Amino acid sequence: MNLSPIINIEEFLRIFRDPHVLIFDARSGADAKARYTAEHIEGARFVDLDTQLADIKEDVAQGGRHPLPEIEKFTRTLGELGISKNKHVVIYDDKNGSNAAARFWWMLRSLGHEKVQVLNGGLNKANRDKLPLCAGTVLAQQEAMPYHAEKWNLPVSSIGEVENVSLDPNYLIVDVRDKARYDGLTEPIDLVAGHIPGAINIPFTENLDGNGYFLSPDTLKTKYTETFGETEPRNIIVHCGSGVTACHMLLALAHAEMEIPKLYVGSWSEWSRNNKKIEKVNP
Repeated sequence: MNLSPIINIEEFLRIFRDPHVLIFDARSGADAKARYTAEHIEGARFVDLDTQLADIKEDVAQGGRHPLPEIEKFTRTLGELGISKNKHVVIYDDKNGSNAAARFWWMLRSLGHEKVQVLNGGLNKANRDKLPLCAGTVLAQQEAMPYHAEKWNLPVSSIGEVENVSLDPNYLIVDVRDKARYDGLTEPIDLVAGHIPGAINIPFTENLDGNGYFLSPDTLKTKYTETFGETEPRNIIVHCGSGVTACHMLLALAHAEMEIPKLYVGSWSEWSRNNKKIEKVNP
């Protein structure tokens, strides 16, 4: 039986002290490490989005705000974090898995790591009331073996491909940012507001219930089977602002036991800085 990409709090509490289970706190933001140090799940190690899950360039136009690191760099990071291929990895963040937890999950899955899950709900209030929390820092095991992998196995898309197929009826570009950003009414992060021509908007929050938990696999499968219609998974490209939150959509689709489509890593942060055509929705 395949391991679900989502683990619920009850199952997590049964296994989290198993020595073969590694827990990672992947919350993001300028003070992420400080918040982790102040309080995190017992045994959790910190992973940094900006330095360990991305290779940020000086020019954001080249790859967006969170481009993927080279395989060699990322596998070294995995070794430093104590991750080997036989470890069961559980990841959480404080944004219902919508930020770096989903990104870390996608990266590990893309290397072929089988035992990796995201904690359903992350550090939401209901989970926090049940979780053993502590302060301080958890260090990785120094004796961890190097992690061997040669390429990303899950599909990714480039800015060139997106430009070529954005208006092709056989393709579907999915923008998971909130509706106001997609509509071009606001843009709090990037330089230009709007969206890629032809893209549809499915905010990642539509994958969650009112408490921040993922909808059931059956509910998600019904929703996306209807939304995607006859479009082949290989012709579906998912993006967000910087290639991080888009992974939440890919996680939801995996949770629904659907094929994982392409991730456009550069996303709006790259597209909007390269003089590409944009669309806005008239208010």
